[in-house]
Amino acid sequence: MKIRLLFFLWLTAGIGMAGAQQRVKQAPTRPFELSGIVRDSLTGEFINNAAIRINFDKSGLYTDSTGTFTIMLSEADYTLVISRLGYRPHRLKFRLDQNIHLDVKLLNVAKELEEVVISTQAVDENVARPLLGVTQLNIKTIRRLPAILGEVDVLRSLQMLPGVTSVGEASNGVNIRGGAVDQNLILLDDAPIFNPTHLFGLFSVFPPDAVSSMELYKGTSPARFGGRAASVLDISMANPSLDKFKLQGGISFVANRLTAEIPLVKEKVGLLITGRGAFNDFAFQWGPQKLKNIRASFGDAAAKLFWRINDKNTFSLSNYYSTDFFQTDLLGGINNINSVSTQYDYNTLNFTARWFHAFNDRLNVQTTAVFSQYRPTILLPELNSDNKVTIGSEILQRQAKTNFNYTPNKAHKIEFGANMTHYQLQPGTLNPGANDRVNPLRVPNEYGLELALHAEDEISINPKTTVSVGLRYSYFMALGPAAVRSYADGSPKSEASIIDSTFYGSGKPLQTYGGFEPRVGLRYTIDELSSVKLGYNLMRQYLQVVSNTTTPLPTSRWKMSDAHIRPQVSQLWTVGYFKNLKNNIYEFSVEAYYRATQNVLDFKPGADFLLQNYIETQVLQGRSKSYGLELMLTKKKGEMTGWVNYTYSRVFNLVDEGPRFNERINDGKWYPANFDRPHNVNMSLNFSENKYHSLSLTFTYGTGRPYTIPNGFVSFQGKAYPYYAERNQGRIKDYHRLDFSWQINNPTLKDKRWIGSWIFTVYNLYGRKNQYSVFLKTQGTAYTAYQLQIFASPIVSLAYNFKFM
Repeated sequence: MKIRLLFFLWLTAGIGMAGAQQRVKQAPTRPFELSGIVRDSLTGEFINNAAIRINFDKSGLYTDSTGTFTIMLSEADYTLVISRLGYRPHRLKFRLDQNIHLDVKLLNVAKELEEVVISTQAVDENVARPLLGVTQLNIKTIRRLPAILGEVDVLRSLQMLPGVTSVGEASNGVNIRGGAVDQNLILLDDAPIFNPTHLFGLFSVFPPDAVSSMELYKGTSPARFGGRAASVLDISMANPSLDKFKLQGGISFVANRLTAEIPLVKEKVGLLITGRGAFNDFAFQWGPQKLKNIRASFGDAAAKLFWRINDKNTFSLSNYYSTDFFQTDLLGGINNINSVSTQYDYNTLNFTARWFHAFNDRLNVQTTAVFSQYRPTILLPELNSDNKVTIGSEILQRQAKTNFNYTPNKAHKIEFGANMTHYQLQPGTLNPGANDRVNPLRVPNEYGLELALHAEDEISINPKTTVSVGLRYSYFMALGPAAVRSYADGSPKSEASIIDSTFYGSGKPLQTYGGFEPRVGLRYTIDELSSVKLGYNLMRQYLQVVSNTTTPLPTSRWKMSDAHIRPQVSQLWTVGYFKNLKNNIYEFSVEAYYRATQNVLDFKPGADFLLQNYIETQVLQGRSKSYGLELMLTKKKGEMTGWVNYTYSRVFNLVDEGPRFNERINDGKWYPANFDRPHNVNMSLNFSENKYHSLSLTFTYGTGRPYTIPNGFVSFQGKAYPYYAERNQGRIKDYHRLDFSWQINNPTLKDKRWIGSWIFTVYNLYGRKNQYSVFLKTQGTAYTAYQLQIFASPIVSLAYNFKFM
């Protein structure tokens, strides 16, 4: 009975609903008029052919020549989208229950501020500037890129540009147009950074809240820069506010940071202080067993004092400090040291003092003094003891330079100056502490002095042709005290071929090098939006890293040129075509380059650099060649911004100092460098519908880097040993990764001094198990390949950033 009653009630309700629906159909609501006029937000001019879409329907109507539209709709809730090429779309949600007339003003993206700045400074500099391979990254753009564990990272952002690669996830630096990581001159407020990463390459050392601008010179570099063979990354710290106190910072899973700008004397003196610290190594306890013994922490701090003396003089003093600590299981042993783990402790300390004086509107001078110190240390805690054996080294660089800028007229921009740099290297010390079974050891210091003069002129030959001509002359002296060995002619440098040794006293030149370093950039303008450029660049490098690892460790050996180690000399030829489109909203460029480098360093088989007095017995010098093609398309303004680029590049080395096996590599034939990755694709997209939130996606793809596979095995006294006749003849698997981030700005705080934002990030969105390296274990006359993966699954993070203005 109950079932029949329920069925009857259901049937009755259904008939009633059907009747109601029938009555609705029989009595529809009357239509209302939606009309409007669409104008340019700045000029007020009517915009014709603007698309009118209702509820995102592809079909719709367009505004007429007077910018007006009219449409009849029934009473309901609607979403209206008005769009026109070159303008930001206008979106509106509303309920239509009466006639509505709209007055819509669209923002012309050609006139708005650039959302993505991947170019030089002015809007049309991509076309107008005579130098090639110059890229400026806006710090706002870098903050929007998805970052691992929410940490904003300068070096990882650079890897999204054409011609910039690395050997893997945790690489200690970047490779630019066929250059090794030590061939990049990295400057923070004119002070060199010798180790640009924290935690062996996971994060860069640059405090993001204190950075104001970054310029990467991967092609023709200005004549004022020297000392490296591949590129220049010039990073400037922001000047502090002189009128009001500002505070900003962030909290993430990895690190916390805080930056303050303090006006000390209003409109005269200001101080910027920033700090960042990561002390979350307790998280390793939550991981797998193999991570239990890992400890890791890092921190960095910077300060900048800015004094506006008067209208013609300013003075600034910058300071930067960074520190790292990393502990892992024992990586290798040293005789008589019974260690339980390997610890790395390294720090950087920099100071920069800068005085700027303007003589008049045409002539000014900037004088700079720099102090830079880098001190890496290996600590070996001994078993059942509080003693630690330490192995340390140090780089100390002091520099003074002055640079004049003179603009006599619109056709010339002249720059000239001088530079003096003093180097002091402590290659290695062994301090056994309380261990009396180990003898203390100290490798003799190395000293050097580099003097340089430079001049540059940017000349407008005619309205279509501009040339930048620069000339730098550098002169380097390796100084004593030092003992220089002489080796037998025609024999490899080894303990067995020593024939004499000469001692040079303190400050005495033991070897000199030098020469001219010309730089030329030529631009020919095809029309207002396109140009062709040619460039040539020669650079010398007197200070370099020697390493037998793919990515140099923080403790890798730095070496100055001396009687046996010649400076690297790099020559770069470039050609490019540049085109701006749609009122400079889009930029397109294609560049080709060829680099030839002399005296590159590579290690002999079985080389050992640790605490080695005479490094020339462990290395060989040869030639390198690299070439490539780079294509890039950038959209700089609008609701969707970003870029996509493709790079084809090759890097080969040839080392052949003699006929013997230990005087050549790869039998004296060309072989791929460790960072040779022929194909690279990068894409970055940012979607910003409004100022309250934005979405970002980045995708990167790269060919796997080379590694060496044994060619066979040699039997000796009943044991099999791997035999390597070729170098880098194998490749790891190709690399690709997709990242995502969502930035949410709190709209309730938009009119207040406190501004907060959340950033949700997923690194390696689809969990690609990318290989970082392949290592081999031999068993008899066979070997097994094992792969190392750094980030083999998606990494989710959440960070909070804030500003107090």
